[in-house]
Amino acid sequence: MHWIDPACLQETRGTVTQFLLNPRGELDGFILGTDKQVHFPPHLSRQVAKHVKVGGKVKVRGVKPRAADVVAAVQVTSGTGAVILDEGPHQHGEKHEKPYVDKRPVEMTGEVRLSLYGPKGELRGALLTDGTSIRMPAHAAEVLSSYLEPGAHVQVWGHGVKNKYGRTIEVDDIAQLVDAEDLPETTA
Repeated sequence: MHWIDPACLQETRGTVTQFLLNPRGELDGFILGTDKQVHFPPHLSRQVAKHVKVGGKVKVRGVKPRAADVVAAVQVTSGTGAVILDEGPHQHGEKHEKPYVDKRPVEMTGEVRLSLYGPKGELRGALLTDGTSIRMPAHAAEVLSSYLEPGAHVQVWGHGVKNKYGRTIEVDDIAQLVDAEDLPETTA
C-alpha cells in the first residue's frame, strides 16, 4: 500500500491491548481496546515491535474493507510520535526475509472472542479468549465461518508458535464443540 497517501485516510486511535502473530511468529497486527483489529504487513513487524507496546496509545491511518471490521494500516504512529509508514516490502532496497520458526504440534480448546481478517477483509481465523490466535487460509475460513464467530467453542489441532509477543496456531483441523447443557438429557 505504499502508493496511498496516509494523510487522506481516516484515523483510528486507541490503546494496544494485544499483538497478533502470523504463523511464522512475525507481528502482523494488534487489537485496539477490546475488539478493533488493525492489520499491517509482516515486513513492518520489527518497526512495530520497536516502537509500539501493549498498553501504549497509537494512531492508525488505514483502509477499512467493506466486509469486515478491520483496519489495514498504511501508517502507525506510536504514543511517542514514532511514525511507521508502509512503503512496501522492498523499502530502502531491502527484501523482507521470512524468518525460520520452529513450529510445534498443538492441540487446544477455547472460545472465540473475535473473528480475524486479512487486509482485504477476508476471514482468516479467530482470536480466542485466552489470547491465542488461530489462523487458516481464507478459502478454508470461508467454509468454516461459523466456527470462527465470537462465542463459538472450538478445538483445534495444528502447529503453533509462541514468543514474547503472543501465540498463534496454524490450523490443520478444527471442530466446533457443543456445550454440555445443549446436549439432550439421557436416562439410564
